[in-house]
Amino acid sequence: MKVAFMLINDTCALAGTNSRRLLRFCVFAVCIPLLSCTNKGQYFEESGSVFHTLYKIQYQSPQLLTDKIDKELQDFNLSLNPFNPNSIIAKVNKNETVEVDDWFTDVFNKAQEISEKTNGVFDATGAPLFNLWGFGFSKMDSITPQMIDSIKAFVGYNKIRLEGRQVVKDDPRVMLNYSAIAKGYACDVIARLLEREGVTNYMIDIGGEITIKGVNQNGNCWRVGINKPEDDLGGINKKVEEVMQPCKKCGVATSGDYRNYYEKDGKKYAHTIDPRTGYPAGQNILSSTVIAKDCMTADGYATAFMALGSEKAIEIAQSIPEIEYYLIYVDNKGKHQIAYSKGMLEYLPNRKTLDILENP
Repeated sequence: MKVAFMLINDTCALAGTNSRRLLRFCVFAVCIPLLSCTNKGQYFEESGSVFHTLYKIQYQSPQLLTDKIDKELQDFNLSLNPFNPNSIIAKVNKNETVEVDDWFTDVFNKAQEISEKTNGVFDATGAPLFNLWGFGFSKMDSITPQMIDSIKAFVGYNKIRLEGRQVVKDDPRVMLNYSAIAKGYACDVIARLLEREGVTNYMIDIGGEITIKGVNQNGNCWRVGINKPEDDLGGINKKVEEVMQPCKKCGVATSGDYRNYYEKDGKKYAHTIDPRTGYPAGQNILSSTVIAKDCMTADGYATAFMALGSEKAIEIAQSIPEIEYYLIYVDNKGKHQIAYSKGMLEYLPNRKTLDILENP
């Protein structure tokens, strides 16, 4: 479950995303006085749904790119949406003979890389285990060790490989699901499209995963909020823990499951399955935010860190210089704590000021 992002706009904050045409008109009308006419055009906003989640794309362009964005997302959906029976990944899961495309290949290779670096905590073949436990561990009381062992027999990233343009499985029951990384990659795919169209200022949000470049309509760095991980039965949390201001192209992803947790020995644990064991990870991270050069990488590590726990996540993150992290976790006394990389301060102007005051 991906949560914890709020987009914080300086101006042109518009309510309601169901009417794409209305939104474009409002953005156009409000932003003209701010930007006047430039050779880069005006700021537009596109919104809709893909992968059963919402997206919002803001960009500066001389013209609307609606049709091109829609086509790119539809094509992407036909590659990596496991719930679309006509997609490439669905055909792979049904053991049909199919050649994978470049998008599938990119995601496959990145997922295998992250699986290796996290010792299998990130595993695109783990969906059968997640389904066994059910959302929110709804089937916990009925699960037996024998059931877990029977599924683990065909779960494991080392049971699949690419040979040319075809996926080869060691066991035909192996199922692939790249939902934990595909939304981040979709942000990168749309970013490439925009850049091919000459767009240099944009923010792409797909299901809470974000790719950013340039500045917003006010000429400032884009602003992204990390929500406070607080109990929220209504499902809407508007309290912000930190505000990030990325001033260069990057991908930002946050994983969190603090609205759905279980308690053990008086402590709260997020609902995260460790595919290596088949059991709940029982780790202490409530929210994991990662910044990387691309959103696919950020998305994968943000997901993996949830199952690793704070100590192991920090150890692995420090071995990967191309990512920065911000973790919110629960200590041994049940208190919320934060940990972040030194490089993350570049994106946290408020926290950077506090650090200077505390550590002159």
